[in-house]
Amino acid sequence: MTLDPIAVFRTHTGASDTQIKDLTTFLSMLTEANEVMNLVGPDSIPDFWNRHAWDSAQLLALAPEALTWADLGAGAGFPGVVLAILLKDRPDAHVWLIDSLGKRCRFLDQVVEALDLPATVVNGRAEEQDVEVDIVTARAVAPMEKLLAYAQPYFQHGAQGLFLKGEKAEAELKEAAKVWHFNSDLSVSRSDPRGRIVHIRSLRRVR
Repeated sequence: MTLDPIAVFRTHTGASDTQIKDLTTFLSMLTEANEVMNLVGPDSIPDFWNRHAWDSAQLLALAPEALTWADLGAGAGFPGVVLAILLKDRPDAHVWLIDSLGKRCRFLDQVVEALDLPATVVNGRAEEQDVEVDIVTARAVAPMEKLLAYAQPYFQHGAQGLFLKGEKAEAELKEAAKVWHFNSDLSVSRSDPRGRIVHIRSLRRVR
């Protein structure tokens, strides 16, 4: 028997009817936009609820008190748009969706406006922004060594990092340790056992 992916997502996250409606609208907008620009692999859209929505949403359980997030290289909106939808009703919650490509930012602006999300889209380079957040995050942006360079300004403002990575996360951390000192934990993704979540609590460059 095939399980209903929305029901599975609701079981994992406790998402409300309103949140499911917003995510369904987001899926529709993503599907339409993906026909004219490469936001996500088209083969991944049928698995939206696990591969994209649950993959993103699992971060909230790792930082349940965090209200402010910065999604670097926000792209199609993962994890940032999903986080903004699930944080929508929490007072003072806000997500910065930061991307250097204008057409992706225009798509994100449309989603934020349509869903009335507590989010700000920033068209610019991640490392050049002056934003104070609880958590800085990213998915499929760059190897850890380069990603930490993008994220360093946010750590300087007191952020911690939660980064969605693949099977090579441990090897990437070893390479990054040649350039950065950091305190990190590595956990298995709940949406895909091949994935990893890197939690970084402190960061400074090796002198």
